[in-house]
Amino acid sequence: MPNPKRRHSNTRTRKRRTHWKATAPAISVCSHCKQPKLDHRVCPNCGHYKGREVVRPRET
Repeated sequence: MPNPKRRHSNTRTRKRRTHWKATAPAISVCSHCKQPKLDHRVCPNCGHYKGREVVRPRET
């Protein structure tokens, strides 16, 4: 395979990387306790997922 003949400049590399952005996680509301939680995960506050208790919540 051919290799590049010249080195890419820093500007050219950085222009290409400008679209690499971190996205904020999707946060939803728990249907049981109304606390914020990550989508498709057990609620860390009450331990419910899809309307039923999956794990017991931690005692604090």
